[in-house]
Amino acid sequence: MAEKKSNKNGKQKVIRINLTWLYVLLLLGMGFLVFSRGGSNPQKIEWPEVQEMIQNGDVEKIEFIRNDYQGNIKIKPERLGKYADKFGGQVPRKSPHFFFLVSDKFNPEETFGLLNESLPTASRFEVVLKNNDHMWSNVLEWILWPVLLILMWVWMFRGIGKGAGGGGFGPGGNPFSVGKATGKLADKTKVNVTFKDVAGLYGAKEEVMEIVDFLKNPKKYTSLGGKIPKGALLVGPPGTGKTLLAKAVAGEANVPFFSISGSDFVEMFVGVGASRVRDLFQQAKEKAPCIVFIDEIDAVGRARGKNAGWSSNDERENTLNALLTEMDGFGTNSGVIVLAATNRADILDRALMRAGRFDRQIHVDLPELKEREEIFQVHMKGLKISPDFDLEFMAKHTPGFSGADIANVCNEAALTAARRNKPMIDRQDFLDAVDRIIGGLEKRGSIMTQAEKRSIAHHEAGHATVSWLLPYANPLFKVTLIPRGQALGAAWYLPEERKLWTRAQMVDEMCSLIGGRVAEEIVNGQPSTGAQNDLERLTRMAYGMVQYYGMSDKVGLVSFYDSTGARGFDITKPYSEKTAELMDEEVKRIIREIHDRTYKILTEHKEGFMQMAALLLEKEVIFAEDVEKILGPKVLPSEDERKPEQP
Repeated sequence: MAEKKSNKNGKQKVIRINLTWLYVLLLLGMGFLVFSRGGSNPQKIEWPEVQEMIQNGDVEKIEFIRNDYQGNIKIKPERLGKYADKFGGQVPRKSPHFFFLVSDKFNPEETFGLLNESLPTASRFEVVLKNNDHMWSNVLEWILWPVLLILMWVWMFRGIGKGAGGGGFGPGGNPFSVGKATGKLADKTKVNVTFKDVAGLYGAKEEVMEIVDFLKNPKKYTSLGGKIPKGALLVGPPGTGKTLLAKAVAGEANVPFFSISGSDFVEMFVGVGASRVRDLFQQAKEKAPCIVFIDEIDAVGRARGKNAGWSSNDERENTLNALLTEMDGFGTNSGVIVLAATNRADILDRALMRAGRFDRQIHVDLPELKEREEIFQVHMKGLKISPDFDLEFMAKHTPGFSGADIANVCNEAALTAARRNKPMIDRQDFLDAVDRIIGGLEKRGSIMTQAEKRSIAHHEAGHATVSWLLPYANPLFKVTLIPRGQALGAAWYLPEERKLWTRAQMVDEMCSLIGGRVAEEIVNGQPSTGAQNDLERLTRMAYGMVQYYGMSDKVGLVSFYDSTGARGFDITKPYSEKTAELMDEEVKRIIREIHDRTYKILTEHKEGFMQMAALLLEKEVIFAEDVEKILGPKVLPSEDERKPEQP
């Protein structure tokens, strides 16, 4: 609640009234109503007992209420002990102690007068006759409780309404606005993100910038008869900058910008989601031209008929139907461009993905080398970096990292340098930050026997040796025996960023994966459980070669991979049992050949990888330079295969 008053300068001053005090006053009123009735607990008795008390001289006062035909009795203090058994053995301190009820034919003046005259003067009692006024007590009883319940209900849902995203009851928490859209209209003065703050994402940024240009200069495109796109869907892995691009659009566009999450349409009340969709687009049409951004649209745009609920009246599907109608239905929707973001485009409904609703699908992929350098430069602003820091090296050392991962690396490096009391952040701090993010915290205090440590050293040396001697295996960066997270040791690589994999490249990589397991067999004569993750990845790659990539002569040039997701919850296999047996045999054959090839490589270079294991036991961490001193230069593929094409 608020009241506006004008001050001396003519400006309106808002005086806010805290509703909490109103609730406190109501509670105090209830307490007064309850406790004002008296703290005593009078016992009911009959008129003959009253007469006996009077004859015995025990009564001090009788208060008779005419309109209730009720008499309240106060016993003399010195006589209360006689009636302790009527109160459970405890003598009450407050009066009245007893009460009685009579009929409307009872004459209190005459009856009490005759009784007093029959008693000696010392035993007579006081008589008070009055009428009880029930008006205010009835008002409080019939009005106070309903009013209090209503206010508490409004207060409770008012708090919910102020939660994240507007809460369950829409703007302001008004329960009657439950069907109103909770989308936020971006304030241009508060959105300080522009396209200059979005590093990398070359193709995606250009397409989004073109959408902003559509709204700024519509005649440039409509003069040739073209139409402004109705929607664009940002698709990509988590952390690649989809929401950041939307923020940049809000900061750059000179048009209203509505932002809402897909989960804001999903509500426990029937019909609320569809109502909020209609209200959102109604607000957008009133402010057209404008942009509506729906983040995580997969929460409401999941393909219809594929939910496990098997409900005939699915609230989420009703919401999706309303969204489809608003985006491209009979009604006009000119001037409203819908931006949406998701990392689950494979589960979206096909009707939502068609042209006319989302005319463009903008793929926001993981950043490449040059893009990672730019992202590092953005997140390193404000950090005290050592002058000899090699930015290109760090970009090469973080393949597959998203923009969010790189931001985390920069922040973790700063915390690591501060923990070590360094004046500046150097390369080692960044490397340790990458290790911590990928592998977890170091566990130097981990209990490990000497035999286990030797076995881990041979395992990691086997990985490093095979990857060093095969041309297509990922280049080794360092090997460590320091446990991190669930890993007891690790070999770190700088993988080549390939768009395509040949069979030879996959085979070399699979040999590198099984190198640790084979090294244990050579040295210890038996494997251990440490190769579980290696075998899992090896098996997945082998099945990929046979089932997906057509790299098996016996199975043939077939692929059973469903990239469109059209099969949905189809539990039948697209191949026969005989073909399944053949694929299993082929996978086992490929893994057996890779095992034998790896065994041969390590046997021929046993002396070298044993030296590497000994050095690893001594230093705990060795780098590519140490491996090169033992095994010689890294075996590399041909120059044409290594040289990237210039853009």
